[in-house]
Amino acid sequence: MNDGEGRPAPAQPAGAVALWIEAAGRCALRAETLTAPSAGEVLVRMLYSGISRGTESLVFKGLVPESEHERMRGPNMGGSFAFPVKYGYAAVGVVEEGPDDLAGKAVFVLHPHQDRFVVPAASVRPLPPGLPPRRAVLAANMETALNIVWDATIQPGDRVAVFGAGVVGTLVAHIASRIAGTQTVLVDRDESRSGLAGDLGLAFAPAEALTGEFDVLVNASAAPEALESAIAHAGFEARIVEASWYGDRMVPVPLGGAFHSRRLSLISSQVGALPAARRARWSFDRRMATALALLGDARLDRLISGETRFTDLPHDYPRILSASDTLCHAIRYS
Repeated sequence: MNDGEGRPAPAQPAGAVALWIEAAGRCALRAETLTAPSAGEVLVRMLYSGISRGTESLVFKGLVPESEHERMRGPNMGGSFAFPVKYGYAAVGVVEEGPDDLAGKAVFVLHPHQDRFVVPAASVRPLPPGLPPRRAVLAANMETALNIVWDATIQPGDRVAVFGAGVVGTLVAHIASRIAGTQTVLVDRDESRSGLAGDLGLAFAPAEALTGEFDVLVNASAAPEALESAIAHAGFEARIVEASWYGDRMVPVPLGGAFHSRRLSLISSQVGALPAARRARWSFDRRMATALALLGDARLDRLISGETRFTDLPHDYPRILSASDTLCHAIRYS
């Protein structure tokens, strides 16, 4: 197409639609303008995105502490946590325009819920052969779980307790159980989650029925009671990893009793940084590639607990975030 004088016509702005949280507890779809991708950029048409219930619920309710506003900014996020904000980080789409080695490929990218977008080509990761795009929305959660396992330094033969049978906790248990000789148990106060554990080949224990001592304990439940239980069931010089994020909540930590005499280690884990022992060799890109490869097990589809059309998202989003049975909820784009 030309401008009538034989010269190429300038690319016309394209349209897109994105989910914006306009105020605490209120969201809507907004039209956005896209410019044509320049050299080194790609235009992605979304296939699926995934709702990460824990973090997105805190954002939706306005519970991100002001001190964390900058550190918690996600790649390609729009606005600010003071509202309005465009948030999300589990997007799977097809590259419609871009370099030849990416054009037409299904890719994962850390991006909010939006039907089309332009991002740097370096920020997208092609899906491994055979990985269904719908399952690939779990990639960000798998990346978090992988980082937690690294921080936990789980070794062959360890007894491991993972508290919280949500998406991240279940993925941590899934990875840990594949380390030779480990005895891994997934712990949750909701006994109905035993079915999820069983479908993934994991041992399960109701929170109130947990017995014994463990070498490594991971709290991914966002429940202070689970952290208390982890400390109570930690063996001598055991390692306790707090992987939950509580937003602006204050959480009691029982450091009395035998905490010091048992020489327990209590550490945090957060996906925004690689563990120190791996930084010399690992990049974020290598970690994401590994997370995608770990999604090859078809049983992990069990972690996608529902699906909603993108056009219905403003109406359904509050319900999805508040439902206790939500794991990862997939958003389908047409």
